[in-house]
Amino acid sequence: MPYLPTAVLIVLGLAGLVVLLVRTVKVLRAFRQTTSMVATNTQDRAGLVRARSAALRVAFAQRHRKAENQ
Repeated sequence: MPYLPTAVLIVLGLAGLVVLLVRTVKVLRAFRQTTSMVATNTQDRAGLVRARSAALRVAFAQRHRKAENQ
């Protein structure tokens, strides 16, 4: 029965590996969710900046046209 300690160590090692894999998957899932949230927030803010700059271009163009007409 000298193989019994080896079998116990293999089972304990596999159990430890499963625990580490489960924790890693949980952390990666949380990381992916956070990354998605940050990307969405950044895209929203970038869209707002683009909309504001477009509005400023239109406003400057209208002021420029009014100044030329006067």
